[in-house]
Amino acid sequence: MNKLVTLASAMLLSFSVNAAQEVSGVSVPDNVSVEGASLNYQGAGVRSKFFIDLYVGSLFTQKADTDVVKSQDQSAIRLNIISGLITSEKMVSAINEGFDGATSGNTAPISAEIAEFIGVFSEEIVKGDQFTLVSIPGKGLTTYKNDEKLSTITNDDFRQAVLSIWLGDKPADDDLKEDMLGL
Repeated sequence: MNKLVTLASAMLLSFSVNAAQEVSGVSVPDNVSVEGASLNYQGAGVRSKFFIDLYVGSLFTQKADTDVVKSQDQSAIRLNIISGLITSEKMVSAINEGFDGATSGNTAPISAEIAEFIGVFSEEIVKGDQFTLVSIPGKGLTTYKNDEKLSTITNDDFRQAVLSIWLGDKPADDDLKEDMLGL
């Protein structure tokens, strides 16, 4: 009888805990506090290429939204590196490809901002690194690496282009976009 009561108590406790999501070995929290706002988990997925899992991409928003790029609410994209195959050079190349897709090849109007943003990825990237891209409409994009603030770029067109890399009409990975949006 005592075992049954203990088991029932353990089950009740496990259901009342606000547990984080587990995605490809990465614990994704239910919410994050960034730049003065509390953002809620909307979705997460894995970016894979050639059957290799590269990073977990997760999305946090003030309220669930399928058009985060045009939303006037604060949001954050978090990238958790899960592969030792990602290098700074490969990440820079992928981000540049992402900007080409996000802007339909017209990167000239935001080229200075892209160059600054690319600098965030110039230092060595190792498995376990975490990048958080905080989008504040009208203010721009702030980027963190492992909770250290690296840059703030105050161009709203640039901010939307960054979001479009993962969540736009031509995202780098359609499946990851759907997972991040919780679709």
